[in-house]
This record gives sequence, C-alpha cells and structure tokens, in this order.
Amino acid sequence: MALDDDIRILSGVSLFEGFTREQLRLMAFGAESMTLSAGRDIYGEGAFADCAFIVASGKVVLFTEHDDKRQIIETLGPGQIMGEFALIAEGRRMTSAMTESETRLIRVSRSTFHRILEEFPETAMRLHQRISKNLQAMIARMEEAASRLIR
Repeated sequence: MALDDDIRILSGVSLFEGFTREQLRLMAFGAESMTLSAGRDIYGEGAFADCAFIVASGKVVLFTEHDDKRQIIETLGPGQIMGEFALIAEGRRMTSAMTESETRLIRVSRSTFHRILEEFPETAMRLHQRISKNLQAMIARMEEAASRLIR
C-alpha cells in the first residue's frame, strides 16, 4: 500500500490523535507494513515487546493460554492498536496475538516513535496523558479477564 494509505490509517488510531500530518508521515515512513494469512502468530505472551502493531485490515485475536486452555481477551479490527506500551518502555507482551483472517499490519518500532517525540516535545506531553488513560483501560480489561479465569 502507498504511504498515504498508511498515513490515513495511522490518523484514525486514537493514540495518535492530535498528531500532525507531518508527524504521521514520519511515522509511516519509518514503519513496516506486513500482510499475514489467517491463523498466523504475531507474538507470544511473555515475548519481548519493542514495537506496536496497528491493524490496517483484517482481524487479530489477543489471548492467553493456561493449562492448554485458550482464553480470548479481545478481537481487534482495522484502526486498532496493540502493544502501545512497547512504544514508550521496555517490557513483555501480556497476551499472545494471532491473525483471525488475512490481516495487514503496520509495525511501528519504539525507536521510530521516540524520534518523533524528541522532535516534537509538545506532542510528547499530550501523548503522555493519552497513554496513561489507555493503560488504565487496558488494566481494567485484563482484570476483568482474570476474574473470568478464576471462576
């Protein structure tokens, strides 16, 4: 797909709300686009996280596995992001991710993201607030899933 298509997709991601077209262009230019067939693993629970993935098309399932039992946490579609925490800090994946259908992903590395924030500190301040809010929502979803597993 063309760079302009990736910019359009990135502009619809809530985490990047308020980014200028130039900032989105820099991110898209540094990103990697990939298309995976249905049933392909994207990453596993506990894996080192150094990037985020934006679903450009298709569907992705986030899940955990315990005692050979798969618990689906969430299904993501176009315009949704997974692994956003990896853009700001080192860590491990809290879930596994697998394509449910043929899926096109945009992979944004932490280093690309940091370069943009260093060049545009006002965007970094706004983003800090947005990430805090998104992390709180993610923790709430994980706690809800954990309570279902305990039952």
